[in-house]
Amino acid sequence: MLALRLVRGSRPLVQLRRLLVAATSAGAGFLLLYVLAEATARPAGSFPRLLWALVPLAAAVQFAVAVARTDPATRPREGMDAAGLGPVRLTLAAAVSTTVACTLGSALALAVFLHLRGDLAGLPFDAAGSGLLHAEQPLPVAAALTLLALVPAAASAATALALRPRPATAGLAPQTGVPWGVAVCACGLALQAYAGQGSPGLPAGWVLITLGLALTGPGLAYACGTLVLAVRPGALRLLAGRALQEEAPRLGRPLGVLCAVGAAALTALALRERGTVFAPLGPLTGPAAALVALCAAATLLTSAVEVRQARTATRETLTGLGAPGTVLRTAATLRASALVVVCVPLSWGVAQLTSLALTR
Repeated sequence: MLALRLVRGSRPLVQLRRLLVAATSAGAGFLLLYVLAEATARPAGSFPRLLWALVPLAAAVQFAVAVARTDPATRPREGMDAAGLGPVRLTLAAAVSTTVACTLGSALALAVFLHLRGDLAGLPFDAAGSGLLHAEQPLPVAAALTLLALVPAAASAATALALRPRPATAGLAPQTGVPWGVAVCACGLALQAYAGQGSPGLPAGWVLITLGLALTGPGLAYACGTLVLAVRPGALRLLAGRALQEEAPRLGRPLGVLCAVGAAALTALALRERGTVFAPLGPLTGPAAALVALCAAATLLTSAVEVRQARTATRETLTGLGAPGTVLRTAATLRASALVVVCVPLSWGVAQLTSLALTR
């Protein structure tokens, strides 16, 4: 009940973010149902399709966790412990709130899927996708409900894990993940080169590459801050560079995931130019790729909102000292430009390596 009251009493912008979580959950659930319908009609090759459908699911879960981290209703406040709302209760409330949003999305996905198959009549576009969704084959109810439960279960578990109370310890320097990230990326490239196209090894290789870039992301963002501070920085570059180095642990992982998505898009374009059309999810490959890209970009933007919320006190102090608003906006633009300058070549380089691995 506490989680439901917090959800109902939130601001419109927070409610909008939760609706976006429900929408991404609906998209991921619809793709899972599509894979199930394909498996009933054509069992051959169903396992690789399921692995590819788990990629949008992971992107939706990442976005749901990012939204939960920025939710004001689940942020610790002074005096909340006395009211029985300690860190554990707030973490539980965040997990329940995420579950509610994702369950709403899964229910919407099921309704739209059944309607497009023609199982629910009396609405516009009734049975419009009967051929694509194999309406001639019966849909296994238990399997469909199990697949739809994956998104809420995974999102709530990931939210509880990400927001769990942790002891106050000094964190590592962000650069420590760079060697591990490079090693994991190399393993992903090797797996792609060995597996080739049309096998379960290809999505597994992309998972390793994405994980490696996510591990490298914090060190990459820290290096961007160092680049801004290079060669006798002035006050503006000091402000931008130091802030970027402090924000590196929070922005790094979603930044690395977005780089992986960009590299995948460039790889697909390169393969298309060489005459290779890769569509692991058939006609829904394009919508699935768009869902992953939108989730990755929205996760990075949501993490940037979290960073902005964490820097409220610093921003108010600078404003109180007489710093004009243009200085703060210029520093933010400089940070974003430094990230773009470093991340675009990185995505291009990874795309070149993956293209070589897949067309060796």
